[in-house]
Amino acid sequence: MRLPYHVLDVFTDTRFGGNPLAVVLEADALDSARMQAIAREFNLSETVFVLQPQNMAHTARVRIFTPAAELPFAGHPTVGTAAMLAELKSSSPSQDGEALVVLEAPIGILRVGVRLRAGAAPFAEFDAPRLPEESGPLPSPDRLAAALSLIPAEIGLENHRPTKFAAGNMVAFVPIASLEAIAKARVASNHWDGVMKGQGLLGAFLYCRQTVHTTSSFHARFFGPDFGVPEDPATGSAAAGFAGVIHRFDALPDGLHKRAIEQGYEMGRPSLIALSLHVVRGKLETVRIGGHAVRVADGRIET
Repeated sequence: MRLPYHVLDVFTDTRFGGNPLAVVLEADALDSARMQAIAREFNLSETVFVLQPQNMAHTARVRIFTPAAELPFAGHPTVGTAAMLAELKSSSPSQDGEALVVLEAPIGILRVGVRLRAGAAPFAEFDAPRLPEESGPLPSPDRLAAALSLIPAEIGLENHRPTKFAAGNMVAFVPIASLEAIAKARVASNHWDGVMKGQGLLGAFLYCRQTVHTTSSFHARFFGPDFGVPEDPATGSAAAGFAGVIHRFDALPDGLHKRAIEQGYEMGRPSLIALSLHVVRGKLETVRIGGHAVRVADGRIET
């Protein structure tokens, strides 16, 4: 069986930047083991398998795999898959347009708005399926520093402290003192397991306020070695949880707040995640994740 696939770069409008994504179409006949094997073969942060929706009013059903495991939800696969399906189904690809792509995912229904502009990469944006919830403290800064090849003084930023939040996937959020320090971070395998394993974490999201571009709000990196992702160029699901971190430590007033997160620079794959937070009566009401996606390759894979 030969199935069509596309490869996209997500959270970028430039090919060979952002976070690569493989999307396999017409995947209904594949079982879970075969999907996992194909994801290992592509060896990207995530591979999406597109199936017929259970509700025919929806666009598609999706399953998302890292090289090591299936995920209930992930941000860059949601953005990339929706942008690609909107492009493929557009009756006038050379004209401007808007589309709503409704994806059935293990976490629930994902409604993604896609903006199509002639001669430009599409932009897709969706509401996070779950609001971020704090999930408890992390180990001490000295242990975190050891796991990340840093010194304890480089852990922490203003009033920000390491914490765990979940918005579909649980993530460790680790504030870093400077851009110089975050560039030095590496997974120290001899310390990582003792600090991070056994907590149900997708990985560690490191962030600082110093940025490469003045238009960015935060600079970030993400390490997820336990899921076969040594480092991720752009992590949309972590950005959804990061909204909880921003709300907690930055004490946002009521209203709409937009933050731009740059990621992937240390990997040579610059990415930009658009994060929107709507605060009502002191509480997060909605969290929205957005970004561009550009197709770079297509073909057929023997299954």
